[in-house]
Amino acid sequence: MALAGADVIECVPSGTALQTGGLLLAAQGRAATVHAGWKVAQTLLETAGGIAAAAQAIVEAVRQINSEVVVACTRKSLPGTRALSIKAILSGGAVPHRLGLSETILVFAQHRTFTGGASFPAIIDGLRRRVPEKKIVVEADTLAEAVAIADAGADIVQFDKASPAEIAALRRHCATRTPRPLVAAAGGIHAANAADYARAGADVIVTSSPYTARPLDVKVTMEAMTS
Repeated sequence: MALAGADVIECVPSGTALQTGGLLLAAQGRAATVHAGWKVAQTLLETAGGIAAAAQAIVEAVRQINSEVVVACTRKSLPGTRALSIKAILSGGAVPHRLGLSETILVFAQHRTFTGGASFPAIIDGLRRRVPEKKIVVEADTLAEAVAIADAGADIVQFDKASPAEIAALRRHCATRTPRPLVAAAGGIHAANAADYARAGADVIVTSSPYTARPLDVKVTMEAMTS
């Protein structure tokens, strides 16, 4: 609204919990100015609010089981909306899985295809020599792979599309390792099942589901000012 030329009278800080009917934003200006900005503002608030609310629902479900579990949202936001999406998930209490490729080393099966059949220990040892200051995360598609990755010395084992029972089995195995690798549960996790993964022992819940959340319903009202 400010970019459209209106004067913003009130704007609720991101992350504020509101009751139905609560005021989010108030602005005033010439009729043409207000009409130039209100629809964009409404769309942004509805979209970001839906993402934030979905992230918050997952965080609250997890914290009822274990307040130490972190909910991390992936980089799979719609292209062009990353800044808005990240601000929204932060407002909901989640954290970014990674803001960029340089934050951690995340090894997928697609990467291992081009290692010439190198073993997990060889891949991890090679990476640790080249980038010793980075955490090394390796994704597994099966419990056998996850166990092998933990034994190979990865900092974090990211288990994709695992059941809560498989996460529990991996957590028990990781408890035998020193230092213990963290367990990240990824794939198909949302507010309805996140507590099951927290209960199973996941240290991190990795999810993309907030980015496709249903937008909130934000009502817009206008009043003509009398001079």
